[in-house]
Amino acid sequence: MAATLGPTQGAESDLDPSVVEDEPRGTDGEDENSQQTGATTAPQSRLAKLPLARIKALMKADPDVTLASQESVFIIAKATELFVEMIAKDALVYAQQGKRKTLQRKDLDNAIEAIDEFAFLEGTLD
Repeated sequence: MAATLGPTQGAESDLDPSVVEDEPRGTDGEDENSQQTGATTAPQSRLAKLPLARIKALMKADPDVTLASQESVFIIAKATELFVEMIAKDALVYAQQGKRKTLQRKDLDNAIEAIDEFAFLEGTLD
């Protein structure tokens, strides 16, 4: 799915439903094929929102990690982005219940306590 994004389509359109795309996806088939055959680092740099160099440095800070390939750094970055997006959306529900638009720590605490998937985070914000 991520490989089908063209150079004019931003990642913001995935998150913001109010953004209207000028072209439907999949209309420029030749561009898609040329992107897939190109260098693997160029599309990864555009798709990652977090700094890959910093993530690689964090990975290498672990004494058990000796080498970190570009693909593994990208996957960790993407998984982190998805995790942050998921917990932020769940915390937003609690902020909206309090008639607020800004997330607060108590919203994150409520999301961590209420959702079983976040049970491993209990006590980490203390």
